Amino acid sequence: MVRLGTGIGWRPEIAEAVEGMPGIDWVEVVAENVCPGHLPGSLLRLRERGVTVVPHGVSLGLGGAERPDEGRLAALAERVTALGSPLVTEHIAFVRAGGALTASPRLEAGHLLPVPRTRDALDVLCENVRIAQDALPVPLAVENIAALISWPGEEMTEGQFLYELADRTGVRLLIDVANLHTNHVNRGEDPAEALAELPLEAIAYVHVAGGVERDGVWHDSHAHPVPGPVLDILTDLASRVSPPGVLLERDENFPEPAELAGELGAIRVALEKGAGQRAGTGAESEAETSAAEGPPVRAEAGRDSCAPSRQRLALAQTALLSSLVAGTPVPEGFDRARTAVQARALAAKRADVVAKVAPELPVILGSRYRAAFLAYAQGQPMGGGYRQDALDFAEHLLLAGRPEEERARRELREWWLERSGPAPRSRRPAVRLARATRRVLLRR
Repeated sequence: MVRLGTGIGWRPEIAEAVEGMPGIDWVEVVAENVCPGHLPGSLLRLRERGVTVVPHGVSLGLGGAERPDEGRLAALAERVTALGSPLVTEHIAFVRAGGALTASPRLEAGHLLPVPRTRDALDVLCENVRIAQDALPVPLAVENIAALISWPGEEMTEGQFLYELADRTGVRLLIDVANLHTNHVNRGEDPAEALAELPLEAIAYVHVAGGVERDGVWHDSHAHPVPGPVLDILTDLASRVSPPGVLLERDENFPEPAELAGELGAIRVALEKGAGQRAGTGAESEAETSAAEGPPVRAEAGRDSCAPSRQRLALAQTALLSSLVAGTPVPEGFDRARTAVQARALAAKRADVVAKVAPELPVILGSRYRAAFLAYAQGQPMGGGYRQDALDFAEHLLLAGRPEEERARRELREWWLERSGPAPRSRRPAVRLARATRRVLLRR
């Protein structure tokens, strides 16, 4: 087991603050946001100082019905090698549905969605985790996610589901205590019961993050300070086992470095409080003693295909995702009000991420951008990544004769033409020749 210590999620917006922050033992970086051949200078400097860098994937969809994509696995493995990481992490979630298993268009959620805690879903997840483990050069840990909605007909609690997953595959667990709090508020699940059922010896590290409550729903925003109840869950966990690592996540609304340092200080206090409780009970737990040996792995008679389970899971996940992003009827058994909240959250996140990957669009459209994008999203599910989504949105507006102002429409058309071909227009031979000729003529 790798002892990581105290860390923080590395983001470009706070890179300088992280470099100058004392007591940072390690950082975590979103795997899809770094290019192995062009690592940010800040990450390279941290590595030179001996700070461990762990890639955290968000796009594999290990909880989805399909087998993990070989290209995505290869890309994740490449980042592990480039960063010299001792482990890599992903999520227990599905992020896309449809496609060949359901003979329907592929849909992208653009977000992490919960898997049903059923035997079918567990069988598929275990096989997908094994496939990923075989393809990755270092140990894999998977994270419990936050959820706004509950699946009907679940057969296990979260703790039981995670225990069986670790038992059957030997995979490590990344326990997000903020997500346990989210599921407590949104789904009525007791964090203490979940912790009591977990295989503590399988914990690789712990996430801590903030969120916000709106209309009785807790949103795991990673954009707000860590609340007291989340720190209390961290203390409870630390009273049971000494986690190998703890990391503060922040993705939006970045505060001043002093505030981030204060949150890290509060995390250390919560850990010390839990450690004191553990020492007081004399429970230098069996989990800590066996942590270096790894979680128990149950012997299985080969790696049987789970095609029927994949088929059933594919149909269920496609029906749910279609209702969330394409406006089809909500599947039976789901809370309609809560699925509506989830649908709005997915559309809002789409709008926010597209504005980041294509910042020219909010500039061209001004204050109309968000309303225009949300109207587009209602009838246009995302079938590819966010960059393709930005292109599709621009094309949708242009085909509708929008924006109304000729200048804005011309700017949007130029932006779309520049990016929609196999190569930027500015790099295409004919365009380069035409522009060079024009420059010569202008100099005459």
